[in-house]
Amino acid sequence: MARNDQRRVALADAGITVLAEEGARGLTHRAVDAAAGAPRGTASNYFPTRDDLISALVNRIGERLTPDPEAVSSRATRVADRELFAEYVHDVVRRLRADPHVSRALFELRLEAARRPAVAEAFGAWRRRAFHEDVAFTERSGLPGGRTEIALLHYAIDGLMLDHLTVPLDTGLTVDLAVDEFVDRLLR
Repeated sequence: MARNDQRRVALADAGITVLAEEGARGLTHRAVDAAAGAPRGTASNYFPTRDDLISALVNRIGERLTPDPEAVSSRATRVADRELFAEYVHDVVRRLRADPHVSRALFELRLEAARRPAVAEAFGAWRRRAFHEDVAFTERSGLPGGRTEIALLHYAIDGLMLDHLTVPLDTGLTVDLAVDEFVDRLLR
């Protein structure tokens, strides 16, 4: 198997773009090669099966959504209160909004997971790990809320992002205001 890590990342990033723009049906090794500007057969050299390719995309999405370590460490020194929790939620939404290909790819993977057990396994493992890491971070940081609140947070952010990226409702709420309202109501 090929070992060039930069090429692997470039192919995974191209795969995320293809998935976001063309959907799961458009995600082929050939399409990834074309999006990456790589010779035909390169993606299949790095990711021999479609399941390998999807697994690489899931891992790369996780890397692209990882919070800035400096932002995490700066929050660690602050008082864990409602304001810090709101900042944390805004940061999650900001990262998702800043990288719409990743957000769209996440939704495509969710739909594909409903149809394909191998995708459900890889994507489900990543989602469970992310959820448990969020719960652990919240507990470690002393932020308000626990497992249930983090579950509600995940549900709310998923819905907010799906609305924002597709056919948004005209509610009069900006994304930031929706996050503020959600945090206020969640932590009453």
